[in-house]
Amino acid sequence: MSQKEIIPAGQHLPDKLYIIPLSGKPIFPGIFTPLMIMSKKDIAVVEQSLINDSMLGLVLLKDEESSEVSPEELYTVGTAAKIVKKINLPDGGMNIFISTIKRFRIKHYISEIQPLTAEVDFMNDEAEKTMEVKALTRSIISEMKQVSENNPLFSEEMRLNMVNIDQPGKIADFIASILNIDRTEQQKILETLNVRKRMEQVLVFIKKEQELLRIQKKIQLQINEKIEKNQRDYFLREELKAIKKELGMPVDSKSSEYIRFKEAIEKLELEGEAKEQVEQELQKFSLMEPVSAEFGVTRNYLDTIVSLPWNKPEPENLDIIAAKEILDKDHYGLEDVKERIIEYLSVRKLKQDTKGSIICLVGPPGVGKTSIGKSIARAMGKKFFRFSVGGMRDEAEIKGHRRTYIGAMPGKIIQGLKIVKTKNPVFMIDEIDKLGVSYQGDPSSALLEVLDPEQNISFRDHYLDLPFDISHVLFITTANTLDTIPPPLRDRMEIIRLAGYIKEEKIAIAKKYLIPKSLSSSGIKKHQVKYDSAALSVIADQYAREAGVRNYEKSLDRIHRKIAKQFILDDLKPPVKITSESIEKYLGKPSFRPEEIKKVIKPGMVIGLAWTNFGGDTLMIETVFTEGKEGFKLTGQMGDVMKESANIAYTYVRTLAPQYGIKKDFFENNIFHLHIPEGATPKDGPSAGITMASALFSLMRNKIIKKNFAMTGELSLSGAVLPIGGLKEKTIAARRNNIKNIIIPRQNEKDLEEIPVHIKKGIKFYPVDYFEDVIRIIF
Repeated sequence: MSQKEIIPAGQHLPDKLYIIPLSGKPIFPGIFTPLMIMSKKDIAVVEQSLINDSMLGLVLLKDEESSEVSPEELYTVGTAAKIVKKINLPDGGMNIFISTIKRFRIKHYISEIQPLTAEVDFMNDEAEKTMEVKALTRSIISEMKQVSENNPLFSEEMRLNMVNIDQPGKIADFIASILNIDRTEQQKILETLNVRKRMEQVLVFIKKEQELLRIQKKIQLQINEKIEKNQRDYFLREELKAIKKELGMPVDSKSSEYIRFKEAIEKLELEGEAKEQVEQELQKFSLMEPVSAEFGVTRNYLDTIVSLPWNKPEPENLDIIAAKEILDKDHYGLEDVKERIIEYLSVRKLKQDTKGSIICLVGPPGVGKTSIGKSIARAMGKKFFRFSVGGMRDEAEIKGHRRTYIGAMPGKIIQGLKIVKTKNPVFMIDEIDKLGVSYQGDPSSALLEVLDPEQNISFRDHYLDLPFDISHVLFITTANTLDTIPPPLRDRMEIIRLAGYIKEEKIAIAKKYLIPKSLSSSGIKKHQVKYDSAALSVIADQYAREAGVRNYEKSLDRIHRKIAKQFILDDLKPPVKITSESIEKYLGKPSFRPEEIKKVIKPGMVIGLAWTNFGGDTLMIETVFTEGKEGFKLTGQMGDVMKESANIAYTYVRTLAPQYGIKKDFFENNIFHLHIPEGATPKDGPSAGITMASALFSLMRNKIIKKNFAMTGELSLSGAVLPIGGLKEKTIAARRNNIKNIIIPRQNEKDLEEIPVHIKKGIKFYPVDYFEDVIRIIF
């Protein structure tokens, strides 16, 4: 039914219309369209309209979500429509076909409750037959053709209708009804009677639709290109797979990994449990999908397995002479240590045994423990791997994590073997005396299996969960003290002690190693700085008096940094001569003055020798007495063992008093006070027994002991002098303090043979059995 046939049928438009509220969008005049009626009240309105003249008024609701319909909720401009056909639906609803005729404006409502009835005025278009309107009409039709061609939603019938409509106003209405425009904007167009303005509004919306279609087309093009690329890549990959399959090559990355692992595992000398377990893991890997969570875990596990040196090591060919040359070249002095290492290497050469050993290097900081480990590896021609266990609290660091944990890794031992790729490397475990203990386990207990030659032939890392032979590894551990190492762990290691260096050794080390190294790190050439021996001696005496050479090296670095600055800023010309007088200019005030060397200046003072984690040291024991009720006071942060030694010394000296004419009331009427200076430093051990007894005896007799005397030895309650440890370190400390006479327990006389001649030179040793011997020597 065409538009021209519908209009005459409704020539006499009624003044009163039944109003149907529209919740979606307004319906424009000149449209033939179906309309679904679901509300019972609206169905009643349609039925009533069909009885009368089949005319309805279609008015848009202001709020499409509104459930209540009242005149205030409706716009005032709507469209009159004639019901052409009615179809009742099975669900009780109604579908009517309507032909919209003309705009109207509501004058007032006759009935304000549903069914709404209103008196209306019909409105005519304000048409202008101008060239501008014609141009607008053509422009709208032309632009809409472009839109309809690019939009599959526009049917051919819509295109024909658009071309066949002859009135500009109706063209605008038709296009406004089919464009995707907001309902309020469509209502504004419906209320616009001026045809030119209406067409301008519609043209703006056509342009917006064109821009939207352009963006949509661009997005669609990008998506299509992506899909096409993915399809192309997919087909190429499938084709590549087919080619690889024909050639017998791995088809994908998983197959490639499987073949790599299979070939690597076949080359390994696996047997027993290890072979069975690894083959099972490989079989499991072949059945896994790459996207599964277990795939990565199993791949990493197999990767670790094939990276480890499972095959037996080749026989060693040790050159003992070359090894000795390397040790001599890398380290000055330490003859006893180097001798022990050469003995150990000689035994390995004779036995032709590649089994590892466990050596523990004990000594103060800065004496070269770590560098000796590197030299041993060089001398043996083996790979070197070092890790520190200082502060380590988790035993999993040693034995690894179980694979059930996310991010699980093997322990340091297996990691090291994976890195060096050989079964008989040299492993250095630094700071073994500083292992911690926590709720996560005890690493020192985990090391028991690692460092036991009877157990480490089948070391079982938690991550691998397979027996792995680490008995060919030469383990070298380092420590500052043995006291904090658990006895079971200490028992598994061969202890080699490194004492500190005396001044002459430090000077030799500085000339041979430290100065060239420091100059190189400061960017200074060797010929640009010259040291005299006196300057190096001053550094050793006044700035770096500790057992090692670390502070000595820092002092040299500081001098060279200042010289480098002078070269750049002060235009200093090389060579620079460093003398004993110029040292203070570079290093500031000395840390130790010659006058700080401990000296006995009155009765009750005696110099003792001690051994600490930082090497040997000298202790000044001071005693005084004051009037008061009998008592004995101790200060100087002494440990329990040292306090016991002090009490033994006090008691024993009291027993000697009658022999030397000291009256009983001397002790009863005086308070004795024994103090060891440097109160902030903790001190402990029994070796100061005879020193404290000598100080108390000197105070009791009011006599000063001989000059340049120091002593060490444990005192028993019966007056016997018992042996002590660390005699070499204590001798070095005495030498640093210009002490010429040392009293030692007779049972330590055998230890003098282990002290190098150049350290003992100029020092007289007095072995004693009883404290009475000490008294005869010092007074």
